[in-house]
Amino acid sequence: MTEFQKLTFDLMYGMEGISAITALIFFNRIKNQYWKYFVFYLIFIFLCESVGAWGDKFMHYNKVAFYNYLVIPVQFIFFYWLYAAKSFENKKLFWGLSLVYLLSFIPSELIFSGKKIMFSLNYTLGCLMLMILVVMEYYKQINSSNILNFDKNRMFYINLGVTLFYIGTLPFWTFLDFISDYREIFNIYFAYFLISGIIMYLLFSISFIWGKQSS
Repeated sequence: MTEFQKLTFDLMYGMEGISAITALIFFNRIKNQYWKYFVFYLIFIFLCESVGAWGDKFMHYNKVAFYNYLVIPVQFIFFYWLYAAKSFENKKLFWGLSLVYLLSFIPSELIFSGKKIMFSLNYTLGCLMLMILVVMEYYKQINSSNILNFDKNRMFYINLGVTLFYIGTLPFWTFLDFISDYREIFNIYFAYFLISGIIMYLLFSISFIWGKQSS
């Protein structure tokens, strides 16, 4: 990585830690709400990123498998739950999306090598389904009677962060093998991936500070 990429990567890792700490600070306010699971999620992600950053110094493990079979699936399934089961109150939608996503590992295993950095097929499908939920959430917020107080809606910040990071980087991870051959394009998009990650976790932190949702 370039010096800029290393610096930005460290900033993203630091922001993940800050979002986890911020979530813990506000935990008592939401410990009786389903939002407490968002706190657990942010702590889990920070711990996983810590393993990704430092784990190979203490143990031998397959980093590609660690991310593709654990970290990334947890991210998608958590957001399916947060959007479908909680924001839209549609548990069937949550279970349906989760099942489709998990089943996508079957063709992914048959088509792609386990040595790939990212399993493009199921990641792309996972992101596309998440994008549908993001659009539905924007529609819900726009048509809400409480739209003037959008700045107090925790999901507003989460949805914006998810849009910038997951949806914005979808082409990058989907076509990574092709983009890798063009270093200038790769470096630009990789920089966007890191910067959007910093912004997303910043927005997650803000969602606890400014978000006033009581449910």
